[in-house]
Amino acid sequence: MKDSGKFKRYLLNWIAVVAVMISAIVPATPAVSAATSKDNVTNTQHKEGTSERNKVVIIIDDFGNGMKGTDEMFSLPVKLTVAVMPFLPTSVKDATRAHERGDDVLVHLPMEPRQGNPKWLGPGAILAKMSDEEVRQKVEAALDNVPYAIGINNHMGSKITGDERIMAVILSVCKERGLFFVDSKTNYHSVAGKIAYRMGLPRVENHIFLDDTHTASHVVKQMGLVNNLAKDQRFCVTIGHVGVFGKETAAGIRSGVEQIKDSVEFIGISDLVKNEMKWSSQPKLP
Repeated sequence: MKDSGKFKRYLLNWIAVVAVMISAIVPATPAVSAATSKDNVTNTQHKEGTSERNKVVIIIDDFGNGMKGTDEMFSLPVKLTVAVMPFLPTSVKDATRAHERGDDVLVHLPMEPRQGNPKWLGPGAILAKMSDEEVRQKVEAALDNVPYAIGINNHMGSKITGDERIMAVILSVCKERGLFFVDSKTNYHSVAGKIAYRMGLPRVENHIFLDDTHTASHVVKQMGLVNNLAKDQRFCVTIGHVGVFGKETAAGIRSGVEQIKDSVEFIGISDLVKNEMKWSSQPKLP
């Protein structure tokens, strides 16, 4: 009986040790209500759905001079990136309106082209003959003139975006202010991207112009190409314009958005550089 009692105590102790070991390996699962479980599933599905959708950034150039299509662009049912030329009658108004609508704002910086009418440049243009200090002063003045700007893109500029010296100055100002540069790709031999990469800035560029032909039907066709590019690349940056044909461009974008809205997500350029390019900074706004 003594041996039997000892064996029972030994067996109970062994069972207790095993129980402790099991509890350490397999932690208790907290109770989850049906409502909480449902919410988690819904949130996960939403996050997965968002991440799987291709991204499209629509940049609209040439704001700042009360151009045709301005109201039509601001009535589009998607987020835009609004590129505003500095020192023009409606520069501040258009930038403020875009910001209040929830759009991103860029300074649409005039830059000298290899060809084209210099009259199209507008005030505050960057010219190849300028010194480094002159370029810096022009860029800083333009940024100070356009409120809420989180970056710069080029107006014309095929000559300047191919000039390493001048682009280094422009991008240096961007870096100092926590901004980035969007290459409109008016020059296929642009050096902007490689210099941006070298400086630790995101390499952002336009992939397709929407209104190189000035009809709404052409813009709709281009929006289809935008959709295809977004599928191939995961995202697409595209540029349209206000101006003489601004209303046609806006109409084409509206129709194109309706056709592709279920397969893409329309985002601002800031969302692209932050979420897709993993670059973030705090812009130093004037």
